[in-house]
Amino acid sequence: MPLSSIFLSELVGTAALTLLGCGVVASHALPHSKGNGGGWVLITFGWGLAVFVGVYAAFASGGHLNPAVTLGLAIAGRDLAPGVPPTAAAVATYLAAQLTGAFLGAVACWLVYHEHFKEEAPAADKLGVFATGPAIRRYGWNFVSEFIGTFVLVGWVLVSGKTPAELGPLAVASVVTVIGMSLGGPTGYAINPVRDLGPRLAHAILPIPGKGSSDWAYAWVPILAPLAGGAVAALTMPLIPSL
Repeated sequence: MPLSSIFLSELVGTAALTLLGCGVVASHALPHSKGNGGGWVLITFGWGLAVFVGVYAAFASGGHLNPAVTLGLAIAGRDLAPGVPPTAAAVATYLAAQLTGAFLGAVACWLVYHEHFKEEAPAADKLGVFATGPAIRRYGWNFVSEFIGTFVLVGWVLVSGKTPAELGPLAVASVVTVIGMSLGGPTGYAINPVRDLGPRLAHAILPIPGKGSSDWAYAWVPILAPLAGGAVAALTMPLIPSL
C-alpha cells in the first residue's frame, strides 16, 4: 500500500473518531444542546461508537487511529496492516496522519456546535469537549491511570495477533467502551496521544469565546502515558508463551 494511501486512510479514520467523540462530549456539556446532561454513560458509549466508525473508515490501513497502537505493533515486530511492514517511514506516516486527522475532526466538531460555544459556560466544560483532564490532579497517578488503560488496549490488540481492523471494528469499540466505563473516571481516558493533542491544539487556536486555558501543564500526561503503556504492552505480551 502506498504511504499516501495509508496517510489518507488514517487521516479520515482519526478525523471521524474525534469529530464523533468530541461531538458526544459537546452534546453533553454545552448549553442548549438537546443532549445536555447526558452523562458519563452517554460519553463512553459515544466514544466507543466513534472508534467503531473510525476503524471502519480506516480499514485499509488497519484502523489504528492511535500512535500507541501503531508504535506497539512496530515494537512487537508486527505488520502495521497486511503487507505494511513497520518501517520508520510507515510509522511516521501513520503518526502524522493521526495527528492531522485528530485536529481536523475537532475543528469540524467546533463548526457543528459553533453557536453553542458562544453561550456562557464554564471554561473547563468548553475545554472538556476537546481534551481530557484529571478529576483529581495528581500527575503521577494520572500517568498511572492513562498507562494502565492504554496497556489494556494495546495488550488486547497484540494478544489477538491481528490488526484492529481484522479483529472487527465492533470488537475494538467494545474494548474502548469498557476501558472508559471502568478505568476512565480518574482522567477521562485519552488512551491515545493524538486524541488529546490534536483537539487540544484546536482548542488553543480556535476563536472560542470564554474558552480559558488549554491546560498545557497537564497535556504531557495523555501524550506520554499512552505511549509508555503501549510500548510496555508490546514488550511484555510476546513473553507470554501462549501468545
